[in-house]
Amino acid sequence: MTAERARIAIVTGSESGIGRATAVALAEQGCDVGITWFQDREAGEATAEEVRALGRRAEVWQLDLTRLPDAADVVDELAEALGGVDVLVNVAGTGHMTPLLDLDFGTWREVLATDLDGAFLCLQRAAQRMVAAGRGGRIVNITSVHEHAPRVGAAGYCAAKGGLGLLTKVAALELAEHGITVNSVAPGEIATAMTGQEDEDPTDGGHERPGVPLRRPGHAHEVAAVVAFLASPAAGYVTGASWAVDGGMLQMGPMAGSHLDNDEWRRG
Repeated sequence: MTAERARIAIVTGSESGIGRATAVALAEQGCDVGITWFQDREAGEATAEEVRALGRRAEVWQLDLTRLPDAADVVDELAEALGGVDVLVNVAGTGHMTPLLDLDFGTWREVLATDLDGAFLCLQRAAQRMVAAGRGGRIVNITSVHEHAPRVGAAGYCAAKGGLGLLTKVAALELAEHGITVNSVAPGEIATAMTGQEDEDPTDGGHERPGVPLRRPGHAHEVAAVVAFLASPAAGYVTGASWAVDGGMLQMGPMAGSHLDNDEWRRG
C-alpha cells in the first residue's frame, strides 16, 4: 500500500508572530511547510525547527515583497522543493501610522505593494499550481479588522487590507470550480512584534484593553487555530468569507478600539 501523500503548505512571513504560529499549527495538522523570512534568517530557521520537531518537513527561503514581481518566485521554488502546494497562507505584510495629509507616495506604494500586490502575486502563483495539480486547495489571506473598519492615520494599510479582502472574494468565486477555497482571517490587536508585544502572554492580566469586549489583545496561536481550520478538510464548504479574530471589537462599530482606556462604552 502506498503511503498517503502529506499536504504541503506555504506560509509567507513565517519567521515570527502569526506566521510562525500558523506554520506550527499546520505542521500539527500533518502538513509539510514552506517557510519564508524577510529580515531574520535565524528566526525563519527557528520556525523550521519547530515544524521538524513535529515530524514534518520544512524548507526555508527568503521573501522580500519590496522586490516585485520577482519575489513571488519563492512560491514556485518552495513548491518545487517540497513537491507541490496544497495550502497557501499570505501573512507577510507591513503597515504605517501617518496622517493622510502627511503621507508620502513612497510610503503609500510600499504598503500597497507589500500588503496587496505581493499577496496577489503569491496567491496567483499558488493557485496556478493547485489548478494544474487538480487536487483542489486552500488559500487563506491574513487581512486585519481594518479590512472592514477604517483607522485614522492608516490610509495605505486600510486600503491594502480592504483591497485584499475583496481580492479574496473574487478569487473564491473564480477558483471554486477547481475545488480551491479562498478565505481571509481578520485579526484585531495581536500580541506580536508588529504591535510591540513579541513573546508576551496577552492572557496574564497585564494587557488590559477596556475598548475590546474580551478585554485583552489576542495571541498569535488564536489566529493560527482559525487558519488551520480553514486549511483543513473540515472547512471544505467555506469560501469567500472573512473571519474576524478580534475579541469582539468589530461588534462595537464606531465605538471600537484597542486604544480606549476606560469602560464607559459598556454603560451605553
